[in-house]
Amino acid sequence: MPISPFNLYPDFNILRLSHVELVVTDLARSRTYYADLLGLQVTDEDADHVYLRALEERGHHCMVLRRGEKGEVGYLGLKVFSEEDLDKAERYFRNLGHKVEWIERPYQGRTLRTHDNFGIPLEFYFKMDRLEPIHQKYALYHGVKPLRIDHFNCFSPDVDASVEFYNNLGFRVTEYTEDESTGRLWAAWMHRKGGVHDMAFTSGVGPRLHHTAFWVPTPLNIIDLLDLMSTTGYLANIERGPGRHGISNAFFLYLLDPDGHRTEIYCSDYQTVDPDLEPIKWQLTDPQRQTLWGAPAPRSWFEHGSEFRGLETRQPVATASPIIAP
Repeated sequence: MPISPFNLYPDFNILRLSHVELVVTDLARSRTYYADLLGLQVTDEDADHVYLRALEERGHHCMVLRRGEKGEVGYLGLKVFSEEDLDKAERYFRNLGHKVEWIERPYQGRTLRTHDNFGIPLEFYFKMDRLEPIHQKYALYHGVKPLRIDHFNCFSPDVDASVEFYNNLGFRVTEYTEDESTGRLWAAWMHRKGGVHDMAFTSGVGPRLHHTAFWVPTPLNIIDLLDLMSTTGYLANIERGPGRHGISNAFFLYLLDPDGHRTEIYCSDYQTVDPDLEPIKWQLTDPQRQTLWGAPAPRSWFEHGSEFRGLETRQPVATASPIIAP
C-alpha cells in the first residue's frame, strides 16, 4: 500500500514527543532502576510519583512514574509549538468525534487530553516548567548517561490506519516495512523533530506501548551499562542486544524494567529534516531490517508490550510473521 504524501501543513503544529507516564507497582524499586541504574535525574517526588528528566533536557520531566496496582501506561505526552496550537488541537480532535478535556498536570501549563484512532491516550501541552541546564554538570552523569527521550514505539492492530492518522497530524514516514504478499504495512517510523522517529508502529496485539527510547552519547555507554547490569543483579532485565538496526541505523539495547515496561537505549540514527525526504522501504523477509548485525530478536520482543490503562486491545489485521530467533 503506497505511503500517503506528507502533510506539511497540519491543522496544528506538534513539535515533538515529550514524556510518558508509567504506572509501576513498587515506586521505590522503579526509582532505583531508572534513576540509580539508568541515570535519569529525579526532579521531584512524593509518595505516589517520581518525576525524571534526562541530562540534556530543560523541561521538568520526560518520565513520570506513578504508583499503581499493576504495570501499565497512563499516557503519552507531546509538546506543541504554541498556546494557539492547543486550541487548534482541541477543535481538530473534537471535529473527529474524539473525547477531549482540559486537565491539570503538575509543572505544566494548559494540557489537552484526548486519544488517537485506536484509543492511545495523548496529552498535548505547550508550557512546562524549565529547569537549569545540567548537561555540563558531569558529576551527575552515571548509568548509561541518558541525554534525552527519543521516541515511542507502539503495537498497532492496523499499522496502515495508524500511519494515516499520524500522517494527518503532520508526522512524516522515514522508513517502513511492507509485507510484499499483501501490500500491508507491518511497521513504520514517523517523526516530527527531525530524527528517524518520534512515533513508530509495529503490527501486533494492540494498542500497547512496545518501548520508550532514550538517546545516549555513544555505543560505549551501552557497553558500560551492560557491564553494570550484569554485575548488580539486573542481568535478567537485558532482553535484546546490543546490536545495530538496519531500519534507522541505530545502535541499540532493549531492557525490561521491574514491571516489564520496555526501554530502548539508542544512538547513531540520522537527520531527516528535509520535507521532501523519501521514505526507505524494507521487505518483511529481509532479516537485516531488524538486525543489521547482532543476535536476532527473541520472541518476547514481538509479543510483549505494556497495556494502556483502561484500554482494550485487539488482534492485528496483518497475518504475516516476522523472523524470530530460535
